[in-house]
Amino acid sequence: MIVATPDGVVIDVRVVPRAGRSGIAGTRNGALLVRLNAPPLDGAANAELVEVLAGVLGVPRRDVTIASGATSKQKRVRVVGITADHAASRLPH
Repeated sequence: MIVATPDGVVIDVRVVPRAGRSGIAGTRNGALLVRLNAPPLDGAANAELVEVLAGVLGVPRRDVTIASGATSKQKRVRVVGITADHAASRLPH
């Protein structure tokens, strides 16, 4: 779920758009489950995903990018400037 890279981490994420409220909802099939209030239109859900993860991990939004899966519910999100241990301590197991 969390893979260390030379400049930070990559996190496997599964999103649920159009949820009642946004937030981390545990894990599912080896990926972090994130519920998003935003619909998957015009990048709104991706923008909200970046905001939610930045807030939970305590990093600026500019340090969180979608590495792959921008149009899919399964995504890989890159976070620079943190360690795998830091990410694991802030996210549910």
